Amino acid sequence: MERFIIEGGHKLSGTLIPGGNKNEVLPALAASLLTSEDVILHNVPRIRDVEVMMNIIQDLGGEAEFIGDNNVRLCGAGVHKTELSPDLCRKVRASILFAGPMLARHREVHLPPPGGDVIGRRRLDTHFLAFQGLGASIDIGDCYHVKAKCLMGSDVFFDEPSVTATENAIMAAVLGRGDTLLQNVACEPHVEGLCRMLASMGAHIEGIGSNTLTIHGTGGLHGTEHTIGSDYLEIGSYIGLAAATGSELHIEHVRMTDMRMIRMIFEKLGIRIEPDGTGIRVPADQDMHIRSELHNAIPQIYDAPWPAFPTDLMSIAITTATQCEGTILFFEKMFEGRMFFVDSLVAMGAQIILCDPHRVVVVGKSQLFGARLESPDVRAGMALLIAALSAQGTSTIYNIRQIDRGYERVDEKLRALGAHITRVES
Repeated sequence: MERFIIEGGHKLSGTLIPGGNKNEVLPALAASLLTSEDVILHNVPRIRDVEVMMNIIQDLGGEAEFIGDNNVRLCGAGVHKTELSPDLCRKVRASILFAGPMLARHREVHLPPPGGDVIGRRRLDTHFLAFQGLGASIDIGDCYHVKAKCLMGSDVFFDEPSVTATENAIMAAVLGRGDTLLQNVACEPHVEGLCRMLASMGAHIEGIGSNTLTIHGTGGLHGTEHTIGSDYLEIGSYIGLAAATGSELHIEHVRMTDMRMIRMIFEKLGIRIEPDGTGIRVPADQDMHIRSELHNAIPQIYDAPWPAFPTDLMSIAITTATQCEGTILFFEKMFEGRMFFVDSLVAMGAQIILCDPHRVVVVGKSQLFGARLESPDVRAGMALLIAALSAQGTSTIYNIRQIDRGYERVDEKLRALGAHITRVES
């Protein structure tokens, strides 16, 4: 088991290039099974979740290999079984994304319960309701057995705009018969990226980027090359890092349309972000005062489906707020387990009140001190890493495989900026 040892209190500087979007590449890997031809993906981050998804493809009989630093070749021609490995599936939440492609191309799939972060209840109902709407049957036992003699176009209204359920339904419908109307679906940038990839494979999808999609089923898809977009969640994480440590950072390859709400929320914390060519600049030593609302009301930050503030950046924003002057309420509406990491921030000296599983009040600015920490999930792990880099003294973070699941070579990137961080084998 590896750990990070971090000496905090040092200013960082330099330029960062974010990795490919984790939440786009995982469904893209699964979508490669919709064709028997080669699929080439570019800008693929070398993270643990990607490795596990590639292992699942190989276990099914397909091919998955890196053919360059961040390029992957995939081929589903040899897939010969429909039962996914329980051992592999419990390592990654995104294993659920193989259900749609396997159902579309092989007419059935035996899907073990997926793993992933423990951040609260994460429903699977929406996935199976969508499959049933397309004509599939579901048998639930030790695993989920989903099968269909034929997937038929249908009008499917989602009970919640689940990202992975949307992606599963799209991948199932593109090879179905007739037209499918998907309404109240997720429309995050990574969903849009998956749709663009499928379109390049020959799928017919209307309404890309909106919460209503019309899919005209086709008899087959062909191979393609697709470039994964920059990870706006990683970009948001590094904005928080720059602000919390008082550092100036340049972040390249930023699609500003993905950053509108994220930029607004950081501005609420008193953090200025400046467009700079094809990227952004976060200036050093900003006067970070939390902006009060009208009549001097205490401001709130809350998450919601796109285009609202993403739940995956709540941990980052909370940690950043500990280094801002003022008081602010965070309301995590989507997951009841995401807030519990704040106990670690409190142990480091942060002034935080955990009101209930969904709400915390942060009073800043607080001097943080080094501590022994453990990463509970991908985003909270990154948030604790930011806290350790802005703290006085030395911190040790355990269970860093969680951070590695979502952030490529994070310690190498940070050392290049001047951070004092070492990866150590326990």
